[in-house]
Amino acid sequence: MRFYSVIISLIWSISLSAQTDIYERLTFPENLSNSEILSPRQFLGYRLGERFTEYARSVAYFEYLAEQSPRIKLDRYGSTYEGRPLILLTVSDSSNMNRLEEIRRNQLQLVEASRGAGTQVQDLLADHPVINSYSYNIHGNEASSTEAAMQFAYELATTEDTETLAALEKTVNLLFVCINPDGRDRYVYWYNGMARATGGEEPRDLEHYAPFPNGRTNHYWFDLNRDWVWGVHPESRGHTRAYQRWMPNVHTDYHEQGYDANYFTTPGTTPRNLLLPDAYESWADTFGRANIARFDEQGISYFTRDRFDFYYPSYGSSYPSVMGAVGMLVEQGGIGAGRAVETEDGYVLTLRQRVWDHYTTSLAQVKTAAENREALLQFSLDAWNPLTSKEETTAYLIEDDGSDYFNDFLEMMLMNGVEVERTLEPLDAKSTGYRGKRENLDRTHPEGSLIISTEQPRHLFINSILSNQLEIEDSVMYDMSTWSAPLAYNLEAYQLAGPVRVDTEFVTLIEREGRVSGPSEAPIYAYVIDWSQRNAPQALAELWKAGIRVRTALEPFTADSGAEFSAGSLVVLRGRNLEKESELSDLMQQLADDHGLQIERFTTGRMRLGNDLASTRNYPVKQPEVAMLVDEPFDTYTSGQIYFLFDWETRLPVTRIRTSILRQTAVPKFGSRYGYADLNDYDVLILPDADNLEEVFGKEERATLRDWISAGGTLITVGSTAEFFTAQRDFTDQRLIEPGKDTSETAAQLTFAERTDYYGKKNIPGSALNATLDITHPLAYGLKPEVYTLKFGSTALAPAAGLQSVGRYVADSTQLLAAGYAPGESLNLLAGNTWAGVRTIGRGKLVYLLDNPHYRMFWRGPSRLMQNAVMIVPGM
Repeated sequence: MRFYSVIISLIWSISLSAQTDIYERLTFPENLSNSEILSPRQFLGYRLGERFTEYARSVAYFEYLAEQSPRIKLDRYGSTYEGRPLILLTVSDSSNMNRLEEIRRNQLQLVEASRGAGTQVQDLLADHPVINSYSYNIHGNEASSTEAAMQFAYELATTEDTETLAALEKTVNLLFVCINPDGRDRYVYWYNGMARATGGEEPRDLEHYAPFPNGRTNHYWFDLNRDWVWGVHPESRGHTRAYQRWMPNVHTDYHEQGYDANYFTTPGTTPRNLLLPDAYESWADTFGRANIARFDEQGISYFTRDRFDFYYPSYGSSYPSVMGAVGMLVEQGGIGAGRAVETEDGYVLTLRQRVWDHYTTSLAQVKTAAENREALLQFSLDAWNPLTSKEETTAYLIEDDGSDYFNDFLEMMLMNGVEVERTLEPLDAKSTGYRGKRENLDRTHPEGSLIISTEQPRHLFINSILSNQLEIEDSVMYDMSTWSAPLAYNLEAYQLAGPVRVDTEFVTLIEREGRVSGPSEAPIYAYVIDWSQRNAPQALAELWKAGIRVRTALEPFTADSGAEFSAGSLVVLRGRNLEKESELSDLMQQLADDHGLQIERFTTGRMRLGNDLASTRNYPVKQPEVAMLVDEPFDTYTSGQIYFLFDWETRLPVTRIRTSILRQTAVPKFGSRYGYADLNDYDVLILPDADNLEEVFGKEERATLRDWISAGGTLITVGSTAEFFTAQRDFTDQRLIEPGKDTSETAAQLTFAERTDYYGKKNIPGSALNATLDITHPLAYGLKPEVYTLKFGSTALAPAAGLQSVGRYVADSTQLLAAGYAPGESLNLLAGNTWAGVRTIGRGKLVYLLDNPHYRMFWRGPSRLMQNAVMIVPGM
């Protein structure tokens, strides 16, 4: 037995008079059985709510419960970037635990039940428990739910209450006790170090203002509650695979919101995914009413049917729904509340209450699921049955374009349990394309194309993720309005509405084999790495690290063998790297093996078409010194995406500089024991999306920045930051196109209640637009000439002689919207204008990326733009 003896110092005592009765009013059961299993209070040495529990202590308690109770099994399903374990508790009564693997296999048989005989299904259903799951603490600074999970797990492990025991007989409960341990500990350690012995309930106290990047995000500053589908991060890949092993019938995602808000429970608001079963709403209401029944007893304030929608399918609340479960969200008021805070109406919200509220809804869910076992199983059976689908598409076809993003797409689909087939012969079929007018096409699709049939249990997921035409009730939404995977990966995709008759094989494995090709006996003249390969930037970063001199091809070229290479391809000349000659062969093989790259050996520099390998038009690219400004006012998420792209994926060093220590900013400086950062030490400066940028770059600072660019620096601007460095702030004469103020008679007559809806529908809330790229420009090396760009807002750059317009929206406004929602006036405004471009200022460059090219790292089609901006453009 492991027991932490904790001496509670005065710093953890709660001295507020308003809280004197909180532990008596909101009590947790203890000593629930004759066993010696310790409660969280006994194990930790303090009452839940008196302090935040470090993750390692929480894990120790969960391990302890699993060791002591036959009702609990603990599994580790992965590790975070920082090495913390990701754990899943499985909880049920002892008889179910003794046949747990049988139950899991039976559940997966039910998923496939539409393909089997009805009698077999009924036999399985007779004593099959409902699979009930929970995800806690996916946002690290929404930390009360992991505390609640400890009490909840203890009660399920030890209770002798007949109602709870009956519920355990009918349920298997999966507790993802903390989805984001790295973020949680970042917040918890900071807060525990800031907590006051005298309370700290004043809203303006330091303990309510965690510093950048706060604890909400994971190690790379990503919101993991947007990553269930895509699996960009190990936390997401782990819990998604664990979820797929069980395919639960009920799931709730546990969150917190601002501390002035009351508890939210389902049902939510519009827009909704209209592909979901009609019964979904009533089930969400059933569980929501079970929660509020407990709240009514204690006078806990709550609300429903407002603020939160479940439209985007990569939330922890909506992902289960498109997988055939009743997926739900609860939101406790509490972000930034610490142990106690005075709310806007004078109420003191305590951590104890936040823990109690989440514990209460957790317990209500297991009992409600048990009471409705048969009906919930039938709900999932119906949801998994493709005959119930509301979508007419019979299959989606993805052509193999030879890109690594094709493999990424395939890997994502397999991770989510989707059955994927590969054609063994060409397919002639009528299909609807994703680009242009999208009319029915008579097309021959090549052998090797992927076929994803909707006649499989995960049809809800498939249609929700692959369609680019989901119906939207309204555009005033909590998140984005499209996420169509073929668009995100910029793939050639088609929808089929009739029977598919073609020989296929199932795909179960991703194959990425690198290779070094070409003559090996004769003396090597050069190695070439085509820049269109996804992992070519990683190769360039490693070549730089190894001290190799590298050139990039200004134009495409063709070898005598007929092999074609794209503009931007990397050329490593043996004659320019004689001191490294003995290492080159092994290094190239290592790059091919590690990154799945195709690398070509040449014994001559003479090319059939295009520039010879040693041409001066194949210019040297040297490793730049790169910096990125972070901290306020720069957006944490955009900063994290850039940080991840270079640090984890590309492995190119990028120095993260707080705005407060850069000499050339207007941010007030009060001295620094560590010194200041000097812009003149860097070749490239990246500025993520930001609001109120005037606070960092006032008039004088903008002049200094312009001088730095003129001297040879490269400034890369993203999103609203790109808008800032235009004629809008007299930085250049670059004109920004933006919507004018609405002075229409309609706007003038709006009532107060109509204004949010009216102006919301005039915005583009994350929609895919058809766009083109000038792939002869170094900013677009390695990309396709057609791309889908993800648009938020309605701004663009006006094409001009001084602007190298690399990315443009298509000129026909009627063909501009590829997926999602966008008002006609915004499309008319954007059509034909620029969203990615470069301006030359003196010897330097200003790069504009109005649309984030790697949003959440799942929108990958244009993501090479950022790597090119940092690694290729500065050497132009």
